[in-house]
Amino acid sequence: MGVRKLKPTTPGQRFKVVNDFDALTTGNNPEKSLISKKGKSGGRNNTGKMTMRHMGGGHKRRYRVIDFKRDKFGIPATVKTIEYDPNRTAFIALLSYADGEKRYMLAPNGLKEGQTVVSGKGVAPEVGNTLYLSEIPLGATIHNIELRPGQGAVMVRSAGAYAQLMARDGKYAIVKLASGEVRMILQTCLATIGTVSNSEHSLQNSGKAGRSRWLGRRPRTRPVAMNPVDHPMGGGEGRASGGHPRSRKGIPAKGYKTRTRKNKSNIYIVERRKK
Repeated sequence: MGVRKLKPTTPGQRFKVVNDFDALTTGNNPEKSLISKKGKSGGRNNTGKMTMRHMGGGHKRRYRVIDFKRDKFGIPATVKTIEYDPNRTAFIALLSYADGEKRYMLAPNGLKEGQTVVSGKGVAPEVGNTLYLSEIPLGATIHNIELRPGQGAVMVRSAGAYAQLMARDGKYAIVKLASGEVRMILQTCLATIGTVSNSEHSLQNSGKAGRSRWLGRRPRTRPVAMNPVDHPMGGGEGRASGGHPRSRKGIPAKGYKTRTRKNKSNIYIVERRKK
């Protein structure tokens, strides 16, 4: 798994860095029973009013239904393929269970075609297996973490992401996230062993503006280039710096904390993330 720098045969290729897709084992042929339609809003709400800027266009996609719950306990599954998913940064793996059912899961680094994975109690802590936090060895690297039992994984799901199980305290497990935040999670929640695949995703360079349009991203105007009526950082004679960085609605950026002080989940955070 790595990246590939293209030869500068055109201006758009000069700085382009793409994924070499060595980890994938199949072309763009997803399992038909596990795909559904995926519409686009173009940033508009139900009345047609634009509520999100910089959205629109892009290549047509089909959604791959991912099993974030991994709730087929004790039934081994064979990895049939490692596939590309246009809806996320990580790669996905097609699992074929012993009872004949097929499901997609997030593929961790090191997962190979033909490998067997399983979830539930008493499972070996190997890459791709899903266990309760109470059974995972301390110091293990994990991803795909639940916050509430049975909810399905909501944390550590993007390419190259991982967390570390630090300790256990009563009914809680202490988990350190990649941001540096240390938080408590119930030991009855599930997590998967390993690091999320496609860890070199952040090294890619689109090379040209058109590739952003393929992804459904429309052009963005710099706030300092706007007029005062359009943005708090706009206006000024000549090339003014723009003042204190803030959003279009005036909320400060770069250091200003937006998290509610009375947030109920604050009690589960042992150590705040690093600045």
